[in-house]
Amino acid sequence: MTLRPEITKLRELREKALLGGGKEAIDAQHSKGKLTARERIELLADPNSIVEFDMFVQHRATEFGMDKRVALGDGVVTVFCRVGGRPVVTIAQDFTFLGGSLGELHAAKIVKAIQYALSTGVPIVFLNDSGGARIQEGVDALKGYGDIFYWNVQASGVVPQIAVIAGPCAGGAVYSPALMDFIIMVRKTSFMFITGPRVVKAAVGEEVDEFQLGGAEVHAYRSGMAHLIAEDDKDAISLIKKLLTYLPSNNMEDPPRVDTGDDPERRDYELDNLVPEDPNKPYDMYEVINRVVDLGTFFEIHRFWARNAIVGFARLNGYVVGIVANQPAYLAGVLDIDASDKIARFVRFCDAFNIPIITFVDVPGYLPGTKQEHGGIIRHGAKVLYAYSEAVVPKLTVIVRKAYGGAYIAMGSKHLGGDFVVAWPTAEIAVMGPEGAAEIIWRKELEKAKTPEERDELLKKFTKEYRDRIANPYVAAARGYIDAVIEPNETRPTLIKMLNYLLSKREVRVRVPPRKHGNMPV
Repeated sequence: MTLRPEITKLRELREKALLGGGKEAIDAQHSKGKLTARERIELLADPNSIVEFDMFVQHRATEFGMDKRVALGDGVVTVFCRVGGRPVVTIAQDFTFLGGSLGELHAAKIVKAIQYALSTGVPIVFLNDSGGARIQEGVDALKGYGDIFYWNVQASGVVPQIAVIAGPCAGGAVYSPALMDFIIMVRKTSFMFITGPRVVKAAVGEEVDEFQLGGAEVHAYRSGMAHLIAEDDKDAISLIKKLLTYLPSNNMEDPPRVDTGDDPERRDYELDNLVPEDPNKPYDMYEVINRVVDLGTFFEIHRFWARNAIVGFARLNGYVVGIVANQPAYLAGVLDIDASDKIARFVRFCDAFNIPIITFVDVPGYLPGTKQEHGGIIRHGAKVLYAYSEAVVPKLTVIVRKAYGGAYIAMGSKHLGGDFVVAWPTAEIAVMGPEGAAEIIWRKELEKAKTPEERDELLKKFTKEYRDRIANPYVAAARGYIDAVIEPNETRPTLIKMLNYLLSKREVRVRVPPRKHGNMPV
């Protein structure tokens, strides 16, 4: 059958669009260990699920020879597709055309994709690989960035937004990922910064390359911008797929429940002896988490940043929960500036998307020192108080060991709206540690000691007395500040039973005057 010329032309244009910036540019992309925009989408999407839109969009700028540099799609691919059977809007910048630079219509395609996601209530996946603003288009490119930022904010808390940095992301371009919920960076091919190495050298005399300035390790370990690190593009796609299994499509839905096959009544008796008898001896909180949640389901977020705190997703009887915990094996699990930011942001995400929060507490307080105080630990610590107080999802808390001072209050306590708070018999709940309290309360008696050895013996005696009388879970239980003291092996079945009851929780708030929103300390 002879094809009509119109159909022949359509097929030719499609073939041209699929080549992006051309065969040579595609080969150059592959030589850097990177996939093309379309290859990334094909890897992400379920088979035969992709519907592309705006394939034939072209820029209209003609300045500086731009009339001779044209590609169908204008350096970005936008599609509807399914991932794990669920609809997703995916945006992939195409580095093969003008380095994926963003111009007016490139930006308009991205904005339309975000608007589609909002109107249909589906997650957004944005695969960033761009040299930045298209300087030939001037203020039109800047206007495009502004439009994208605006719609990122409109989508925030409505649909999940996942950004992958799969190549360069510099200048104003960094703010779109920063406004999204999760950032995945590819280890050897991605970097992200406001000002590049040349500007840094000219401004402050520092000599750094792109990866030292803003590579994946920098943002995963130091700045906290990268939530996850991927080894390559394929690994990044795998992480997206895994992350999406823990998230609802939008804020009006619950996360998908999965039958994990793990017995809800399972008790792990190893937990009974996991906490050391010496309260100053560390242990690994990951052991607690992994033994309580459904086996093999804990998916950590921000693993390498602020390691004194742990956050991530898991399943409990198949239901998705957000896990927040102190890590006594790192800095004794104290709260500091970075840990506070890490916890507060994660709690707010969970609350926005109907994910119950399970908090495991072993916190001796806030990190002392001028660096923390001058850096604003008061402001940053207040973010945790605000996030927990504001959250209306079910909040369950397990006090494993130390819960001292203001840090006790901050970590999902009853006083901040915790729905169900339990403690292990090893819990110590007090204004400060027993030894420090004994030093203050029995100061005069300690001063009367005639030898250091006598003083040490007295201090041990008074510390034990304080622990027995004040710093134990039964005092808090007597006041109703915790709901139960349980054996560690009972933790999993207890949490599952209470989660089932609390899933029907309704928001109950004290009557307050109408307001647009609170003023969170940021």
